[in-house]
Amino acid sequence: MKIVYRLLATGFYSGYFPIAPGSVGSAVALFIFWIVPSMRGFALLVVVVALFFIGAVCATEVEKSDGRDASIINIDEIVGMWVSLLFLPPNISWKLIIAGFFIFRAFDIFKPFPINRSQNIKRGWGVMIDDLIAGIYTNLSLRIVLFLI
Repeated sequence: MKIVYRLLATGFYSGYFPIAPGSVGSAVALFIFWIVPSMRGFALLVVVVALFFIGAVCATEVEKSDGRDASIINIDEIVGMWVSLLFLPPNISWKLIIAGFFIFRAFDIFKPFPINRSQNIKRGWGVMIDDLIAGIYTNLSLRIVLFLI
């Protein structure tokens, strides 16, 4: 079972990428979003909710051997990136989706309030919640941009 926890927590081992594993996880999420066009709207919500809880369990298990919020854990970035894209218009341009990637990474790296506080939550929950909030912030930011253009 430890192999399954590690496989999922590391985004199918993409978390082992030596440079910016969080960004790699976010890129994996975008790639899946691109190649699975049916994963939009409610279907994406179902996947996000399921992976959020699965991710919390898997991250907790990986933290036992690799430390608190180990850099190899990037299922949180995958879920957060998908939250960034949740229920956006189906005709959204790829330029705006790519901008969403960079906005999400900025929120995840700089951790404005309350993202910074959410990391104090114990175990894999803190790992997942900070990226969930970063994804919500990104989603709202993209909606503002869409409203303005």
